[in-house]
Amino acid sequence: MNTSMGDVSEKNEGAIEQPRYVIEPARSGASKCKTCRHKIAKEALRLGILVDGFYGPGYMWHHIECAAQRMFEQVEEAYEMEAWKVAKSPPEGVPSLEELRTVKAKAEDRRRQKRTLPYAEVAPSGRSRCKKCGEPIEKGSVRVALAKEVRFGGQARVGPMNVHPRCVPAALEEEEVVTELESLRDELLSNSRDIDTARIEQAVSAIDRAQSSS
Repeated sequence: MNTSMGDVSEKNEGAIEQPRYVIEPARSGASKCKTCRHKIAKEALRLGILVDGFYGPGYMWHHIECAAQRMFEQVEEAYEMEAWKVAKSPPEGVPSLEELRTVKAKAEDRRRQKRTLPYAEVAPSGRSRCKKCGEPIEKGSVRVALAKEVRFGGQARVGPMNVHPRCVPAALEEEEVVTELESLRDELLSNSRDIDTARIEQAVSAIDRAQSSS
């Protein structure tokens, strides 16, 4: 795999034959996890995967638990090679492969349970506020979660924007909202869970009325 210098962190300078994997405590807080994109704190356990960079071989680093969630086969290979034994400072308290397998399973469960936007749901409390009008969303009332693009630095992620049904047409006019009015009813019926179809249809009617009066 070829990668640019910016993708490879903390090269092992002077190494002739570097191991494919290394598991070690981070020697500083400078490296960044290539899975979650966050800094790896000094002394935090990390997995290094050797890659061929523009200026030669170097390691791409991952939090060990992030690697378990997204690339478990490579974690297994690293454990088969006992990759912590090649670390300059061998770590203490390396988690067992079974512990990391549990981390992987929990991550898969979270991904399966993740809601597909847009959807309608019953507000579980009266603490939330409509992200369009700013007024409280009453407990037990229907709220609509629209798909809104949020940017973090150079990355864009889509997350929920919870609004009153009556505020949906105005919210859809925002540039960052990527939900389309034309397909909204079908998507709400398909994506919503634990809410009666009749209540979804009532929310759709409220959306239609607000759209007609705008």
